[in-house]
Amino acid sequence: MSASAQTSKIDSVNIRKIYDEALLRGQSYDNLRQLTGQIGGRLSGSPQAQQAVDWGKVTMEKLGLDRVYLQEVMVPHWVRGAKEKAEIKPAKGKGVALNVCALGGSVGTGGKLRAGVVEVKTWAELAALPADRVKGKFVFFNRPMNAAYIETGRAYGEAGDQRRNGAVEAAKRGAVGALVRSLTLAHDDFPHTGAMRYDEAVAKLPAAALSTNGADELSQLLKADPDLTFELEMSCETLSEVKSYNVVGEIRGSRLPDEIITVGGHLDSWDLAQGAHDDGTGCVQSMEVLRLLKATGLRPERTVRAVLFMNEENGVRGGNKYAELAKAANEKHLAAMESDGGGFTPRGFTIEAPAATVKRLQQWQPLFAPYFSGRFTAGHAGTDIEPLKGQVKALIGYDCDSQRYFDIHHTAADTFDKVNRRELELGGASMAGLIYLLSKYGL
Repeated sequence: MSASAQTSKIDSVNIRKIYDEALLRGQSYDNLRQLTGQIGGRLSGSPQAQQAVDWGKVTMEKLGLDRVYLQEVMVPHWVRGAKEKAEIKPAKGKGVALNVCALGGSVGTGGKLRAGVVEVKTWAELAALPADRVKGKFVFFNRPMNAAYIETGRAYGEAGDQRRNGAVEAAKRGAVGALVRSLTLAHDDFPHTGAMRYDEAVAKLPAAALSTNGADELSQLLKADPDLTFELEMSCETLSEVKSYNVVGEIRGSRLPDEIITVGGHLDSWDLAQGAHDDGTGCVQSMEVLRLLKATGLRPERTVRAVLFMNEENGVRGGNKYAELAKAANEKHLAAMESDGGGFTPRGFTIEAPAATVKRLQQWQPLFAPYFSGRFTAGHAGTDIEPLKGQVKALIGYDCDSQRYFDIHHTAADTFDKVNRRELELGGASMAGLIYLLSKYGL
């Protein structure tokens, strides 16, 4: 047997050990139960976010790692306030109540805000409307996600400009508010929150998401009655920034301790539910990577660091701070991996790196094929590790089945009961397997 074949066999056996440990004694699921059940939603700046920091630190300390510590970071503090209310007011007949939620960072309405509605699906449609058709009205952005795409993240990315920029573009035309179709392929009554932005050059308008059923109903009623009005009431506001933390735990490398491999997820979540798939699963999987390496006796040759990032959802302050501190300390980062696509069935990994590095990583695909996670493709790796670009040789995203993710993403439905134990533990094992190889062979 050749040396390379012998090495491959040893690696196959070790990766099997990792999967056995995860499936027989994995702790990701029980850790997630604690995080979601005891703390719940963890919006940046909230008391729950601080509770999550404390929980993450204690949980990693129990693993007996070489080091566990906090990285201080200032974060935004937006609060939703009382539950939002919305109603379609036809010229004749009864009003129709709709399920809505404020977009993250929106200003409130200052009481009840009532105005006409103009519906658009593209920026060009909005630009083409005469000024008197838009001024003093709500602009209703109703472009659905493209259901023809196999990768749902692509559809989310394309439709997301409405949520991010809708309030700014509506303000430029003299509107009083922005209504946005929820970013999901599901047809239901759950509105999806998410970050939006303002531009200091124009007025800050209240911005709300409508459920897909609500958006369809408003669109239909507008066709029958273009002069109907919409009433919205939101009490959200932005408070002063709050001190928070990234939570970091690491196993020091046995041979090359100064070379660092980072794996992480974001500890904050939106406030409508428990933040289970987004991104409680990524946090518990990242911690589980360290536990799996310890439990199997596969001490990494390079330092492996798990990071629970704060404030991915509405600012990426934690990701930026981690990269800033790494650069200031002149740390040598080999690779960074992120899990932020839910805890669904593993498929493989997406890689942001030069073509030669992608090809190098793809040589390990056969080792993951038995676990159905051998798809290694070029693609976006993750928001929190993106600031490390230029400091690492490869950014790697954990890639899992995406078909159900946007049904619950940023909604009240993102709860622990939507997570499958085996899918979650398989994902942690996949991540640990690749990090084992990276720590042994580098890039």
